[in-house]
Amino acid sequence: MGQTLTEILDAAAAGRFPPPDGGTTVVPQEKGRDAGVLAFTAHSVVFTDEDPDWVRSTLAALDCDALAATMNPRFLAALLDRTGRGTDTIDLLTVAGPLSGEPPLELRELADPDHPRVRRALRRRDDVRVWSADGGVLVLGRGVAGRWEAAIEVDEDVRARGLGRQLARAARHLVPDGQPVWSQQATGNARSIRAFQAAGYRPVGAEALMLAPAP
Repeated sequence: MGQTLTEILDAAAAGRFPPPDGGTTVVPQEKGRDAGVLAFTAHSVVFTDEDPDWVRSTLAALDCDALAATMNPRFLAALLDRTGRGTDTIDLLTVAGPLSGEPPLELRELADPDHPRVRRALRRRDDVRVWSADGGVLVLGRGVAGRWEAAIEVDEDVRARGLGRQLARAARHLVPDGQPVWSQQATGNARSIRAFQAAGYRPVGAEALMLAPAP
């Protein structure tokens, strides 16, 4: 497996995962903004600038299944307390390859958007671009380890018409430089999970992203 977070993510996007040996790999943060935990099948990656010995000793002290330790609430809380960071939830992490041609729906790029989904993205991503469709918004930007990440929002009154799937698929047409596009869905958000998987995104693991305090 790779030695850096970028290498690990690039390999996962190509279908090559860390060995399912029950281990935990600790790698440095690649950007001060981004710290957290990735859980693949029977192997976890903690990306943090904290002491790796502290990470391993804290995990070893937990009274839980060792395969679940990195996503155990007690470990996540300890890491949050130690780093002074916050988090929202544990997400399903998904990825899809790029697609050629035009997106499957008409989109309008917004130069100065003011949307809650956009304001949230600006805290987590760089190079953010935003497109709107009738009843929906697509956000694309560079997130953890510089990967391209997509997020969508669909108005309540136009749900169940396939717009979420179309927006998620559109991100695959718009991602620059032939790169894969990633997305996180809260594990309880079944509608979003279904939309992204219908658009060709495949699950690769779980992610708990830890956010630095807002300035």
